[in-house]
Amino acid sequence: QLQLVQSGGGLVQPGGSLRLSCVASGFPLDDYAIGWFRQAPGKEREGVSCLSSRGGRTDYSDSVKGRFTISRDGAKNMMYLQMNILEPEDTAIYYCAVLQACNTIASMRFAVRSWGQGTQVTVST
Repeated sequence: QLQLVQSGGGLVQPGGSLRLSCVASGFPLDDYAIGWFRQAPGKEREGVSCLSSRGGRTDYSDSVKGRFTISRDGAKNMMYLQMNILEPEDTAIYYCAVLQACNTIASMRFAVRSWGQGTQVTVST
């Protein structure tokens, strides 16, 4: 069973930074592609970033490219999303996920094998 437990998130001012974390249990995270999604109020869940297994490929949505960075730590079995220069439009519930593959942002939602529980990120003054 692919279990993911998230931490991080919270309230931050525009221009600030946050790091989201997700710890995997019961399986080696390095063996899988990973990704982050978000869902804003009234909107569909969208892919934000993905990273292939063994770190060969990354992809980012246009809205976060250059501001967000996805990474993993195999020794700790954890994955991260570093979010910089946050904007009010980044306000959403963020979800980590284990993926079948990291191909494109558009196809990420069809590749999800397991979800984290979600964590709220609010960017506001």
